Amino acid sequence: MALIKSVRGFTPRFGKDCFITENAVIVGDVVAGDNCSFWFNVVVRGDVNSIRLGNKVNIQDGTVLHCLYQRSVIEIGNNVSIGHNVVIHGARIMDNVLVGMGSVILDNAEIGENSIIAAGSVVLTGTKVEPGSIYAGVPARRVKDVDPQQTSEMINRIADDYIMYAGWYR
Repeated sequence: MALIKSVRGFTPRFGKDCFITENAVIVGDVVAGDNCSFWFNVVVRGDVNSIRLGNKVNIQDGTVLHCLYQRSVIEIGNNVSIGHNVVIHGARIMDNVLVGMGSVILDNAEIGENSIIAAGSVVLTGTKVEPGSIYAGVPARRVKDVDPQQTSEMINRIADDYIMYAGWYR
């Protein structure tokens, strides 16, 4: 059974039809919207500050979400896929975003809507990722615009697929 734990008077809250694997850890000031999924070995630590997730957010295997005490929060919009083994530390991610596997997004970074963070990228503290763009590398830099078809076909498909995958486990 997943570890869902109250910390400092905050208990995680979940919208309708959320899926949480048995070994996910979700603690403290965490609020998730509808149709979110938390996969194997995910750690979402809302112990030092707040973490807010919109609807249809999937947080894939091995990912860690955390913040800085009194200095940064995590806000994730709707229809966002966070790939395997990602670290998000106190960042803001808008709607319709794909964060590739193994990426790191640091405090006070902002990821614009309809964007892709390529696998293995490091988005440095305070970076503002332009909406509709692809960022890649270490440190992450803008490499090109997102093809509008990528948003509808890839970003939406992955988010929808994770709702389907969660259904396999229910």
